[in-house]
Amino acid sequence: MPLVVQRKKRVARSGRQAHFGRMFDGQAPLDERARAYDRMAKALEWLGETWQAWPDLEAAACAVGLSPHHFQREFTRWAGISPKQYQGALAHGAAGDMLRGGASVLDAALETGLSGPGRLHDLFIAHEGLTPGKAKAGGKGAELVMGRAPTPFGLGAWLIGPRGLVALGFIDEGAPARTGFAHQGRGEADAFADLAARYPGASIRHDDGEAERFASRVFEAGEPLPVCLYGTPFRRQVWRALLEIPAGETRTYGALAGRIAAPKAARAVGAAVGANPVSWFIPCHRALAADGRLHNYHWGVARKRAMLVYERAHRA
Repeated sequence: MPLVVQRKKRVARSGRQAHFGRMFDGQAPLDERARAYDRMAKALEWLGETWQAWPDLEAAACAVGLSPHHFQREFTRWAGISPKQYQGALAHGAAGDMLRGGASVLDAALETGLSGPGRLHDLFIAHEGLTPGKAKAGGKGAELVMGRAPTPFGLGAWLIGPRGLVALGFIDEGAPARTGFAHQGRGEADAFADLAARYPGASIRHDDGEAERFASRVFEAGEPLPVCLYGTPFRRQVWRALLEIPAGETRTYGALAGRIAAPKAARAVGAAVGANPVSWFIPCHRALAADGRLHNYHWGVARKRAMLVYERAHRA
């Protein structure tokens, strides 16, 4: 049976329904956020490594190749908080305690409570699955559209079906080759091949325009997101558990296993998390290994770090 999650009805302060990914006041347009992603991911990593020295705005801007004014504006419009606010969170006394205890810089930053002017609203997802027959047949008979379109986390690789989003990955042109288990990202051909391999029997045509229209509806207009996916009962349980993790927070695979009443299945939970086809919206980036560090992510560790910081900065 396909995963079905009932759409919640909740009203934002403005009186309209609020949706995850929607622009907030002062936020840059979607294509601008996508173009800024690589620099912002680099900035987050650099600030995370240097916060104890409290580098000034000029040094931070230089690290990513921008003028101080441009960096201040771009960082704030992308992240929803200023570089100084982010440094302040990292430098909080609780963060220092966590770091001395062995936690990563990112984990410490998240625990100190990043805050910002925006609000991260609940995600409204209507899950409609492929029929079990089509899913088992690798999507045979399904007609899908594949295309590239911007997201707040760089260029997205979108796979769309008649009833909704089938898969979302990310494109990192010039990404270094995989070393060991660590992914630094995938080029366009690799990203599209990764998504297409999940539905080898489907008929897939390429249409960037349709992907761009879909991305705009979700990330800018804030429309409800229909997701079309199918998984085993165990995977559906894990994906539901991912959706229950509050935005900006994380859980270990073991904690997720406990959540679905399978405490000895942490490794199987990790595999189910890795099999999630719809990145960001089904938030597998909120799942961590047992030691709580950012070890790996299918679409690059830098992107996982950026997603968590972005969520924490914009959460309600």
